[in-house]
Amino acid sequence: MLTKFETKSHRVKGLAFHPSRPWVMSTLHNGVIQLWDYRMCTLIDRYDEHDGPVRGIDFHVNQPLFVSGGDDYKIKVWNYKQKRCLFTLLGHLDYIRTTFFHKEYPWIVSSSDDQTIRIWNWQSRTCVCVLTGHNHYVMCAQFHPTEDLVASASLDQTVRVWDISGLRKKTVAPGAGGLDDHMRNPGSTDLFGTSDAIVKHVLEGHDRGVNWVAFHPTLPLLVSAADDRQIKLWRMNDSKAWEVDTCRGHYNNVSCAIFHPRQDLIVSNSEDRSIRVWDMAKRSGVQTFRRESDRFWVIAAHPTLNVFAAGHDNGMIVFKLERERPAYAVHQNTLYYVKDRFLRRYEFGTSKDVPVMAVKRNGAPQFRSTPHLLAYNHAENAILLCSNTTNVDNAYYELFPIPKDPDPSSPEFVEGKRSPGLTAIWVARNRFAVLDKAHQLVIKNLRNEVTKKVQCPPCECIFYAGTGHLLLKDNDGVTLFDVQQRRALSNVRISKVKYVIWSQDMSHVALLGRNALAICNRKLHCLCTVNENMRLKSASWEDTGVLIYTTSNHIKYALTNGDFGIIRTLDLPIYITMVRGSNVYCLDRDCKTRVLTIDPTEYRFKLALVNRKYDEVLHMVRNAKLVGQSIIAYLQQKGYPEVALHFVKDERTRFSLALECGNIEVALEAARTLDDKACWERLGDAALAQGNHLIVEMAYQRTKNFDRLSFLYLLTGNMEKLKKMTKIAEIRKDVSSQYHTTLMTGDVAERVRILKTVGLDSLAYLTAATHGLKEEADALTETLSTQLEKLPEVHPNAKLLLPPPPIMQLETNWPLLTVSKGFFEGATVKRELAADLEAGEEGEEGWGEAELIIDDEGGVMGGEGLMEGEEEEPGEEGGWDVGDDDLELPPDLVVEAAGGTGEEGYFVPPTKGTSPAQVWVNNSRLPGDHVVAGSFDTAMRLLHDQVGVINFEPYKPLFLLGFGQGRTTCSGIPLLPPLFGYPHRNWQEAGARGGLPAIGLKLSNLVQRLQAAYQATTGGKFQDATTRFRHILLTISLLVVDTKSEISEAQQLLTICREYTLGLCMETVRKELPKATLEQQKRICEMAAYFTHCDLQPVHLVLTLRTALNLFYKLKNFKTAASFARRLLELGPKPEVAVQTRKILQACDKNPTDSHKLQYDEHNPFAVCGASYKPIYRGKPQEKCPFCEACYMPEFKGTECKVCQVAEVGKDAIGLRISSLQFR
Repeated sequence: MLTKFETKSHRVKGLAFHPSRPWVMSTLHNGVIQLWDYRMCTLIDRYDEHDGPVRGIDFHVNQPLFVSGGDDYKIKVWNYKQKRCLFTLLGHLDYIRTTFFHKEYPWIVSSSDDQTIRIWNWQSRTCVCVLTGHNHYVMCAQFHPTEDLVASASLDQTVRVWDISGLRKKTVAPGAGGLDDHMRNPGSTDLFGTSDAIVKHVLEGHDRGVNWVAFHPTLPLLVSAADDRQIKLWRMNDSKAWEVDTCRGHYNNVSCAIFHPRQDLIVSNSEDRSIRVWDMAKRSGVQTFRRESDRFWVIAAHPTLNVFAAGHDNGMIVFKLERERPAYAVHQNTLYYVKDRFLRRYEFGTSKDVPVMAVKRNGAPQFRSTPHLLAYNHAENAILLCSNTTNVDNAYYELFPIPKDPDPSSPEFVEGKRSPGLTAIWVARNRFAVLDKAHQLVIKNLRNEVTKKVQCPPCECIFYAGTGHLLLKDNDGVTLFDVQQRRALSNVRISKVKYVIWSQDMSHVALLGRNALAICNRKLHCLCTVNENMRLKSASWEDTGVLIYTTSNHIKYALTNGDFGIIRTLDLPIYITMVRGSNVYCLDRDCKTRVLTIDPTEYRFKLALVNRKYDEVLHMVRNAKLVGQSIIAYLQQKGYPEVALHFVKDERTRFSLALECGNIEVALEAARTLDDKACWERLGDAALAQGNHLIVEMAYQRTKNFDRLSFLYLLTGNMEKLKKMTKIAEIRKDVSSQYHTTLMTGDVAERVRILKTVGLDSLAYLTAATHGLKEEADALTETLSTQLEKLPEVHPNAKLLLPPPPIMQLETNWPLLTVSKGFFEGATVKRELAADLEAGEEGEEGWGEAELIIDDEGGVMGGEGLMEGEEEEPGEEGGWDVGDDDLELPPDLVVEAAGGTGEEGYFVPPTKGTSPAQVWVNNSRLPGDHVVAGSFDTAMRLLHDQVGVINFEPYKPLFLLGFGQGRTTCSGIPLLPPLFGYPHRNWQEAGARGGLPAIGLKLSNLVQRLQAAYQATTGGKFQDATTRFRHILLTISLLVVDTKSEISEAQQLLTICREYTLGLCMETVRKELPKATLEQQKRICEMAAYFTHCDLQPVHLVLTLRTALNLFYKLKNFKTAASFARRLLELGPKPEVAVQTRKILQACDKNPTDSHKLQYDEHNPFAVCGASYKPIYRGKPQEKCPFCEACYMPEFKGTECKVCQVAEVGKDAIGLRISSLQFR
């Protein structure tokens, strides 16, 4: 049983599948009805109007309706589109057990504990018939799929079949004779009081109450399930019905039994917590599925698909009985697949589909022996069929030779060589690999004989990977394995890989999991991964290198750079076999070959962009219908907004795209069409950034932004228009703006006049007196003498406030760098020029820009012509003698036409170059280089991947220091940022794209720091020494060295720092421990002993041994103390220390015993746990820090390392990388 979906809820009492949508309805014991999408595994809706358990449920076959019946005696008809109950049918007097729609008539049949069956007309909302006869609860009642029959099951131990043809004749159709016959004999039907429904058969045979009965979809059969633990099969005809056989096997009440919709099987479930599958021909059980603690109550089958649902105490499961994925293999232009025990061959070009041979199954039921894998060998014309059942012990494979001249009309049976094994894959012309039940890899020949056994990493499954290679799947990922050399070549981490699809040239491979796929190259380096919400079904590579894959309801594509999208929607899942152009060849779940048509434009467009095939892109832009916001968003994301301009019709979108790619001309055209203030403001800002002051002027005029417009005229030196702005301000009665404009023009007399107008006579007098306007000052003096007692004094050092006159008026736009047009802009210009030449059009606005026009009354209006009085049309009066038609030129002059290519005079803003720091990041995979480049994110990612760093706080000062050392600066012009220099360590051969940063941190510097740490250790400054050693330890990870000897020296330095840090931390903790009890004293002695096993310098080891010797002697552990004394003497200590040590040794030798047993064995090699400071003896499980390699007990896996304080203990990492040599 293949479980596809499972829910957790209250007890499920009723189930129904939607006939066309992937929906299943479940009714619960708490009165809730749930609607689930079993394909998406989501709850769509819930209905909660019944009081008490709901047992009956059914979907209408073509209306958006479903019916439910519950213990509240109510039948409710619902509309799932409107999400409400339409009406309630009342009439039953007890619990309602089942409710079903009729497939053709507007009827509902219901069964109830009131011992009746009722038929309702849901259109008239009335009960049209009541079937009485049972003398106990009626547990189930169903319509026959095609005939006028109803079957019912009751706890009175009988199954009854009712004839309702009278009801049909009475309420739905006039009968076989038609309407005329019915009109001629209007009373013939009821002459003898014929009932609407009569009992046709009473089936007796069960010993206890019957819980369920169901009709066969096509045959005159019934199946019933009862509390006597039996399932009975009944056959009937027009005159009688009889028991055919009984299926025994359940050991508790059988809740439900149904026929398989498409196979000769019966599926039942029971309160014995099992689902059983029975063979109708043999009347024997063929499969059993059990749950540990849940009783089953109901089972339902999808009317057309191989999907079942079963309800139990804690929810429901949706499952299949067998795999529906066909076994197939593709070689060049041919598809081989297995269908109905035949191997068939399909040719893609001719669509010829013929059987090649019959595959013998040894009498096993078809659904239990369906092969899940087919491998074809074109060299030997043979196939391997693998049948991997749910039970690993029953898994096997078969080797078949294909007949050379098969007869399609009567394909012959070929006896295959069968052997147990999980998977069999071809690895050579006449060899294949088998993964046996013990998960060992063996190589066999065409006679199915073992030629050799291969030791390989443990795996669950094997896949094809080319001649002599295999892909080995384990829990964590997939490994590329060389069968000849017997070694793993590479590994990629992707869990639960189910299928492997190679491209035709074997350059790429797609690894398909349940909900994710990974695309890798030949060396199994992962290029991208794609995660899906739906299950992945199949995939195939297109000729252009695009992966086309299917999910449960879509055909999709994926590019090797990670881009993916939807091509089309599917009604039912398919399995792609080949993709050619716009045709997708596939197999459906009925093993029928199909050809679907797709539109490849979208993924070919993206592929052309990725591969920089701009000719193809331009061709598709001009000829294909590329629409949708997704394409526009994709082009913006990939940095091609100018491409989107070619097919975007929405002016607002065109405007945004044009601004993004710096195309001011297109933006101006769109802004004119939109004529929106916000657009003009954005256009003005963008044009100002490019120095296009003519368009800025137009934008300010359209938005009537007079202050900015005045300042623009000041910057460009256009004094004439600036004076006109004064006039405009006066008309607008904006005194402030008028005064500011006169300040910019230097018109002192006008300023005095404005100040007088607004009544500021004092300021007017000061302005006139300061600037030497004597007449105005005298006139104002007379006025002010009457108002003020004293005139304001003129500042003796006042300076004239006159702006400097413009040296030259700027009439052209700010000069830009002359660069060549981009490919797409150039192509567009060519088309536009060609169109203009053909049409002979002239520009309408070639001689001016939009400006403000002052009308005769002094009003302001927007316009796109020149200022009034400035209009001139060249050539109107004939003053310009520019005609050259009468010139005689020598015929041998050849001059290339300017602008003939459409390239000259058309420019795009230059694209920003790549920063040297970014070049460093692109060229190096060393964390030190990324830190110097300032790319801290990638540096942290590298440290995490290489040495498992999870705490980056201690790295902050090192990152900042490295970044500061990576560049030089020199001051430029004041108020401008400084100029940066980027020194290279490979400056001689770097070039423009090959540079690597100069690293200020050297290995020799760390060796000098190590001496300082040694001195602190000797002086007993343990905290200071620990800090120094840790600092060196972290700095090592940011080193960059060039030789193998330097790599080795750095690794030795890391080991020294680890040992000292571990030992000093342990010693610091030991000194802080209490000494009150014997156990505490023993722990102190143990830690002192462990310290002596750290790899220290002799001078420091002498100190640790002296400490341990004294402690153990005081504890009267003389034997261990003597051992410490001998180790101490071997190091050659100072004479006074040696004399004292020998005295202690003599005293210990007199009584060579230990008074207390400690957790310390000097003869058994051990490592000290960096967290608990306890020994981990050789052979015991341990975890290591991927950075400093400190050892830990397994319970500390996943914690932060206490030694380096940055890495995660036990993390799987690739190791320290400080040189490019380590990547070769």
